[in-house]
Amino acid sequence: MIYGGHFDIEQKLKELENCEKKMQDVNFWNDKEKADTIIQEMSELKNVTSGIKERRDKNQEEAELLELLTLEEDANLEHELEQEVKEEEKQLEKLSILLLLNGPYDKNNCILEVHSGAGGTEACDWAMMLYRMYLRYCEKKGYKTTVIDYQEGEEVGIKSASIKIEGTYAYGYLKNEKGVHRLVRLSPFDAANKRHTSFASIDIIPEFDNTINVEINEKDLKIDVYRSSGCGGQGVNTTDSAVRITHLPTKTVVTCQNERSQIQNKEQAMKMLKAKLYLMEQEKKEKELNEIKGTYQNIEFGSQIRSYVMHPYSMVKDLRTNAETSNVSKVLDGDLDLFIEASLKGE
Repeated sequence: MIYGGHFDIEQKLKELENCEKKMQDVNFWNDKEKADTIIQEMSELKNVTSGIKERRDKNQEEAELLELLTLEEDANLEHELEQEVKEEEKQLEKLSILLLLNGPYDKNNCILEVHSGAGGTEACDWAMMLYRMYLRYCEKKGYKTTVIDYQEGEEVGIKSASIKIEGTYAYGYLKNEKGVHRLVRLSPFDAANKRHTSFASIDIIPEFDNTINVEINEKDLKIDVYRSSGCGGQGVNTTDSAVRITHLPTKTVVTCQNERSQIQNKEQAMKMLKAKLYLMEQEKKEKELNEIKGTYQNIEFGSQIRSYVMHPYSMVKDLRTNAETSNVSKVLDGDLDLFIEASLKGE
C-alpha cells in the first residue's frame, strides 16, 4: 500500500525536474551554500523517484509473468512470481514510508533533547538509556551525531543532553518521538529490589536555515555561562564557555557547550532558541485552527507516548498507535522502526 498516494509521487517528480532546471542555470554555483542545498534535495528526490521507476518496471515484469501463467501452468514460474510479489511488497512498504515524509521540515537535520524526570537516580539512569537508544538508532540509519550539551546526573546517568542529528529526513523520522517515555523495571539501585517507574522526556527540534523570522527582545533573555561538565569522553571542552539561555516569557531553556568559544556556543544556543520559539508559534496557530474546526485534542509536550516495561513482563508499547513488541532490549538498542513507521502511517 502506498500511503503517500499518487499525488505525492507526481509532486516529487515535479520537484526533481525543478531542481534539475535550477542546476542548469549559469549562475548556479555563485551561491555555494544554496547550490549545496539544491544538490542535497535533488539527491533525496532521486532516491524516492528511482524507487518509483523500479516499482513500475517490476510491475510490468510481473504482469508479463502472470500472462504466461494464464496460458500455461508452470510450478517453477508460479513460485518465481510469488517470490517477486513478496519482495515487491517489501520494497513498496519502504517507498511508502519515504512518501509520508512530506512535511515542511521533514528533510531537515534536527536536535534531539533528553531530559530526566522527577525521581533522582532512577530518572537520570533512564534518561541515559534513552540517550544511548537514540545514538544507536542514528548509527543504524547512518546519521551523523554531535553532542552539543551533556549534563551528568549527581550519581549516575544524565540530567539532560542535546544531540545534533544530521542526515536525510532526520527530523521527519524522529519528530513523533517527542513526548514522555515511561520505564517500569526492578531497580538496580534499590537494595530491596523493588519495582520502580521512571520518566524522561524527549524533544525534537528541526534545524532551520536563516529564512525563519523570529524576533527576540534581549530584555527577555537570561544568559548564564558555566563550565562544561563533559560528556563521557567525547571531547567537550572544559573551559567556562558553556552557555545557557532562558527565554523568560515562555520559560524556554536552551544550552550549548560543544563549541570552543563562548561566542560560538551562544550563537548555537540562539539558533536552537529561535527554532523552539518558531515551532511553538506554529503549534499555537495549528491548535487555534483545530479548535475552530472542532478537531483539537490535548496532546502537549508532557503527554506520555510510550511505555517500556521490563517487569513483571517484557513489553514496549506506543500509547498513540498501539504498536508493541516484547523485545525490550532490541528497542533499547536502537531498533525503533516499528514505532516510527506506525506513527508516520497514523496507525
